Amino acid sequence: MKNLPQKVRSKKLSSRVDLTAMVSVSFLLIIFFMLVGELSKSKIMEFGRPDCIDEDQRRGCYMTDENRNMTILLDDNDRIITYTGLLFVPIDSPKEVGYGKNGIRKKIFERNKKVLEYSAQLGKPNNGLIVVIKPSKKSNYGNLVEILDEMKIAGINTYSVVDDFTPEEAKLLASN
Repeated sequence: MKNLPQKVRSKKLSSRVDLTAMVSVSFLLIIFFMLVGELSKSKIMEFGRPDCIDEDQRRGCYMTDENRNMTILLDDNDRIITYTGLLFVPIDSPKEVGYGKNGIRKKIFERNKKVLEYSAQLGKPNNGLIVVIKPSKKSNYGNLVEILDEMKIAGINTYSVVDDFTPEEAKLLASN
């Protein structure tokens, strides 16, 4: 018998697949989606929301006590107009004051002292003055810096710089 040519057998390749790259990509995708999910949640910081002093139908719980509010309006030519409470029913009517220790600083100290006494009567001794600073478009940056310095000197921790005026405040600035 003749030798028949033998069939050439193909070399069997390994059936193992290297999954190292797939695992790396999987972990990167998991981390990416966890991060995106966490960052997409809205994060809100409560700002200037005081404690309830009393709950009644007129004020509700989330409205500030008018006795604690002081508004400082900054205008051109180094003018400052202050009032306490709400403009249409002010506790202290609008007055023009100057800068310095005998002007705005004295006014802030006096008002903060009254507010602390008032808050102590209500059983909340650490509730001090809330100051809203409203610089007009005509005021300069130096005036804003001076008012912020006065807040630091007077120890006022709750203040806000707001750039929108009510129509009544705009009339008040225009009239003086």
